[in-house]
Amino acid sequence: MASKPFSLLIKPASADCNLRCAYCFYLSKSALYPEASRHRMEDDVLERLISSYMATDQPVYAFGWQGGEPTLMGVEFFRKVTEFQQKYGRSGAVVSNGLQTNATLMNDELAEHLAEYNFLVGVSLDGPADIHNHHRVTVDGRGSHDAVLRGIECLERNKVEYNVLVLVNSANVERGREVYRYLCDLGILYHQYIPCVEFDDNGCLMPYSVSGESWGRFMCDIFDEWQVSDCRRVSVRAFDSIIAYLVDGTRNVCTMQGNCSSYFLVEHNGDIYPCDFFVEPDKKLGNVMVDDWPALQQSEKYKAFACQKSKWNPVCSECDYLQLCLGDCLKHRTPDSKELSTLCVGTKLFLEHALPRFKSLAAEVREQIRQDQLARERAVQSAQTSGKIGRNDLCPCGSGLKYKKCHGAK
Repeated sequence: MASKPFSLLIKPASADCNLRCAYCFYLSKSALYPEASRHRMEDDVLERLISSYMATDQPVYAFGWQGGEPTLMGVEFFRKVTEFQQKYGRSGAVVSNGLQTNATLMNDELAEHLAEYNFLVGVSLDGPADIHNHHRVTVDGRGSHDAVLRGIECLERNKVEYNVLVLVNSANVERGREVYRYLCDLGILYHQYIPCVEFDDNGCLMPYSVSGESWGRFMCDIFDEWQVSDCRRVSVRAFDSIIAYLVDGTRNVCTMQGNCSSYFLVEHNGDIYPCDFFVEPDKKLGNVMVDDWPALQQSEKYKAFACQKSKWNPVCSECDYLQLCLGDCLKHRTPDSKELSTLCVGTKLFLEHALPRFKSLAAEVREQIRQDQLARERAVQSAQTSGKIGRNDLCPCGSGLKYKKCHGAK
């Protein structure tokens, strides 16, 4: 059995995509598999992937389907996904499916299936049309913004839960407030903002990337819009993660963890890598058809990669914000894991600006948790005093358990 919970990030169509986004870091990975121009995960690989993962002991079996563009696989592939999950999942197992997509190929048949099986869909949208179309174009150079909005309409029509992922790049980094308000005006209340940080062969930032300073200003602009009236209405993943850590120490995103061992990347043919940012020949760990997950977790190659995260620059150990950063993503420390993150100065700028408010919000959350707990206890005490609760009734604390299995067992 696996010694530590982990999730899977899967590339069923490898780097294949119907778009040619200028900043895409994964398109070039098709060179790893030159034997074919079209890459698709075969059924035997999919079945082995799912059956072997669900044979491990996980609190949640978390599958992330990405690309390239995973919807190139079509609805039949995702029907097989859920069939195999049902076939190999033990009674009571909790399965989570996430799908990251450009949404331009979304249709009602696929969306209906995603809704039925509670897939959480992430849609890539960089802002209004003039921003989005700057880098996110089709193979023949046309903007993809209108097609993305049609995809979002399809998701909404079929009641699919979704959020929007904004890649912060040279085209939108100075227009943070505008991008934020644009998403809110569309009724999109779940946001992710991810920095575009790509280097050329000489270790210099590519033209479409963001600098540390510009990233920090962008996040300050987003925060200033959000904190006025949206703290309880709009979920910004980066902000939620900071508050979660301040409330109870939870580190729910990999960039805030001290070890890069929370997931495995699986390519279309079953090849396994430690991270989608490091799909490189010398980083390959094995293949799902011949290797098992516990052995991969314990392999020296995987552990050597994972521990690089904690080998941050000595300057980081003196930083007031280390516990909210832990040296940042290894990708942003390229080419040397001990280099300061390219985004370091911007992260400091943002946290200096926003941390006092985050601490205040965390205190409010802790107090709300305390009040909710007191209310649950009062409800139980009231039911016990009245004598109107049976052992097989639902516990009034709201746990969803029968009274005899909850407060009645005490």
